[in-house]
Amino acid sequence: MSNIRLFFSEILSVSMTGKLDKFQSHYLTKVMRINIGKNFSLFNQNGEWEARIIKITKGIVEFSITKKIRSNDNEKEIWLAFTPIKLNYLNLMIQKATELGVTKFIPILTERTIVRKINEKRVNKIIVEASEQSNRLKVPKLEEIVKLDNFLKFNQKTNIIFGDLNTNNNKLIIKNTEPLCILIGPEGDFTTNEREKILKLKNIIPLKINENILRAETAAISMISIIAFNFLS
Repeated sequence: MSNIRLFFSEILSVSMTGKLDKFQSHYLTKVMRINIGKNFSLFNQNGEWEARIIKITKGIVEFSITKKIRSNDNEKEIWLAFTPIKLNYLNLMIQKATELGVTKFIPILTERTIVRKINEKRVNKIIVEASEQSNRLKVPKLEEIVKLDNFLKFNQKTNIIFGDLNTNNNKLIIKNTEPLCILIGPEGDFTTNEREKILKLKNIIPLKINENILRAETAAISMISIIAFNFLS
């Protein structure tokens, strides 16, 4: 199996032919330097297929599917609800969270949120590239930014693991795990009023993962690692 993996959103099947977009074609031919007759992999949420380059016309790669390599994964639903942070730290958090198995990203606005916009095109590009690199089939979904009150309103029954430095609970006990949402606060943490609203949720699990004050991206990556490990145990 080729170690070159590309995400392809359209339907794939054995013996079909298709074309890559300009960016992916450039990556294969100019960056990875593979030519006609060489194999690579295409994947989406339905599985992964081996593809062969059959033609390159004006820089665009045309391929043929030769066989199916694997079927779709039965991934656990792990969501990350986070407040937008500075670009470099956000990019790191999105990349590592994707590698660790997050299936949905939910950006939220709080009273202390400093960065209040997200470059969705850039973030989705990072998500796809991290999915390609980490051998995933399902590419995580990026939701639109939502205010904290609306997030809480629409997730009354969601199992939420709340990263909370103020709690004494450091044990993770999960009974119903589908879906499971990790909630991380902004750089200045949630306000007292916001904390009270969060803790009123029925399925909230406040969790302290460290005695130190962690940066938002560090807290997110740490909590995802803990959750992912518990899912696999």
